[in-house]
Amino acid sequence: MILSIESSCDDSSIAITEIETKKLIYHKKISQDKEHSKYGGVVPELAARLHTKALPKILEECKAYFNSIKAVAVTNEPGLSVTLIEGVTMAKALSIALDIPLIAVNHLKGHIASLFIEQEAIFPMITLLVSGGHTMVLRVDDFFHYEVLATTLDDSFGESFDKVAKMLGLGYPGGPKVEEYAKNGDSNRFDFTIPLYNSNRLAFSYSGLKNQVRVTIKSLGELSKKDKEDICASFEKVAIKHLLHKIKNILKKLPQDIKIFSIVGGASANMSLRESIMALSKEYNLELRVAELKYCSDNAAMIGRYAIEAYRYKYFCDIKDLQINPKIISKS
Repeated sequence: MILSIESSCDDSSIAITEIETKKLIYHKKISQDKEHSKYGGVVPELAARLHTKALPKILEECKAYFNSIKAVAVTNEPGLSVTLIEGVTMAKALSIALDIPLIAVNHLKGHIASLFIEQEAIFPMITLLVSGGHTMVLRVDDFFHYEVLATTLDDSFGESFDKVAKMLGLGYPGGPKVEEYAKNGDSNRFDFTIPLYNSNRLAFSYSGLKNQVRVTIKSLGELSKKDKEDICASFEKVAIKHLLHKIKNILKKLPQDIKIFSIVGGASANMSLRESIMALSKEYNLELRVAELKYCSDNAAMIGRYAIEAYRYKYFCDIKDLQINPKIISKS
């Protein structure tokens, strides 16, 4: 079995995955949403302190499996430096104590692996990754080889939802709050402009749309609940339209060997986005694959699924070389 650890942001998670069968033997995640909600977003130092309490607590439940653990996998990039170090430190300690190899896992590759938890993988595919920190479209040929086709120039899809929620005073986490309010709103009340609509550039940008929302909020003065619902609905509609517009430009030049489109990441739990991507996939005759809702946000199960493949190829990391890499995504 492989023991995997995830601590890239504000979720403390550990999983144990059976190498041969890919079966998820154990998985637990402790969320910090309640602790961060009063601040309207994640406070890195607080997140790190909470990881020091939660990770050992979860690990205590895994002791019965220690004799069967063949490797320990851990997220080391990208993420918050003060929270990544908590997971990496634990992984190094386990590697020494159990005399097992280390596997370093890129958090974003873990999200791709979330599609195949407890099942065989199917490649190649085009993948939309949308989270609080990243928005990108990739061509994925296998667990270790992919090409970034488009990425964000500024804010991510998920980040823009969080910031709109904060501007409206909806609380944290913002994404689900905006989605909830949008369900009862008039999406045509505010005519927000689709970013980069007249540009041929394959890229995403949410800073301008976020600013449109800010200006609208300021012009309205004191907001009623109906105002907030309409702003959320209008914003969500345009945020998704922006994604679809750029993805269509990619799919128009789709290679013949691509038959699958997938969507991963925490923000992929947005049901309006899922429905829109489903319709787009049908339009281009592509099979749509999505991660289960419980595996969309950060979790150790996806880290473990990727680690199974890394273990088979002996992609181990020396304990002296395992470092955190907060911002950079590996493109190998």
